[in-house]
Amino acid sequence: MLNLLGMLLRPFMVYGYFSRREGRFLRFTRVSSSAKILSERDLVIGDHCWIGPHCLIDASGGVEIGEGVQISSLNAVLSHSSHVSIRLLGRHFISTPTPQRTGFIQAPVAIGDFTFVGSGAIILPGTRIGKGCVIGAGSVVRGEIPDHSVVVGNPGRIVGTTEKYDLEFVQSSGLDNTFFDPDRLAELRRVAQSGVAG
Repeated sequence: MLNLLGMLLRPFMVYGYFSRREGRFLRFTRVSSSAKILSERDLVIGDHCWIGPHCLIDASGGVEIGEGVQISSLNAVLSHSSHVSIRLLGRHFISTPTPQRTGFIQAPVAIGDFTFVGSGAIILPGTRIGKGCVIGAGSVVRGEIPDHSVVVGNPGRIVGTTEKYDLEFVQSSGLDNTFFDPDRLAELRRVAQSGVAG
């Protein structure tokens, strides 16, 4: 009986997402049934996104997820934190209106187009991740991350760019029609022709 119940309740992907903020249906965005989105009205999300099982997206401070972003399983995108405020206010934390909570952190998060966020990563309030980045599994990310960066670790640090991964595919036929960033593709082609990889 419990196995049957488990089969019925296990996470599944929901194809299509209605953006409450923009009032439009995103046909190619997929969100797991077990993902939790807080303050959906403060979430801006592009189409062709994938949000995996058991993710938490706290949009209360504003979250913008660009087109084609993939957020793997067990991730947290946080736009507020009360870890300082709860200690400073103690029992008065709940009765104090949010804007008046001493030490309360609330800052928007942005994740650029076609960025990949590996399993178990945590993106902290105020973080801005550029387009085409790879955020390694288990990374804890804070701050400004430039376009096409590779970030790993806790605390997350930039260890390179996606250039070495992308260069092997640059000469592929048909890539012109699929690569999301034409300027970056032209740059990669120049690097490939010069034979110097970063």
